[in-house]
Amino acid sequence: MNNWLYSDIVKDHFTNPRNVLFGDESEFPADAKGQTGNIRCGDQMLMLLQIKDDVINDVRWKTYGCASAIASTSVLSEMIKGMNIKDAYAIGSEDLVKKLGGLPEHKIHCSVLGDKALRVAIDDYLEHTGRAGMLKEASTEICHCLGITDKDIEKAFNNGARTWEQLQEATKIGTVCGGCKEKALELLHEYMHIYG
Repeated sequence: MNNWLYSDIVKDHFTNPRNVLFGDESEFPADAKGQTGNIRCGDQMLMLLQIKDDVINDVRWKTYGCASAIASTSVLSEMIKGMNIKDAYAIGSEDLVKKLGGLPEHKIHCSVLGDKALRVAIDDYLEHTGRAGMLKEASTEICHCLGITDKDIEKAFNNGARTWEQLQEATKIGTVCGGCKEKALELLHEYMHIYG
């Protein structure tokens, strides 16, 4: 690995990932399950949580993804143990990138799998405990294949995405069926008028 593009922290979490689910889901009795991504584009994430009194006690995850996806989810799994679900829900990809000591720009989109799966799992837990939607921010799904919302596109715009290619690099939108391109470009245009 002479041409390794990642930090030593990424390398450590990629080669020695923490809290990985080996085997099937039945081996880890979970209170919450979150799955996101699409295997057709090569990235999919499963996250299982054990929660007591709204505190995450343990976590297991499994992914089909690259070094960035594996490392960012491994570090996320360490961060959330012992954390209240409200605080865990607020963790974003930028928090993971910082904790990893940075990622190459073209790999930032891989770091969103873990935090998205985490939010889906927490939403699942809240639904099962009679509090559906308690933490969920109102959003509209634009890319149905990957679960990318208008909020994800707005965030990418605010982080510098101005073209379809930049938006794809930031979010991986449109890499499965491409049916979301027109609506996504409309949103980019709208955000240019809003934010200048």
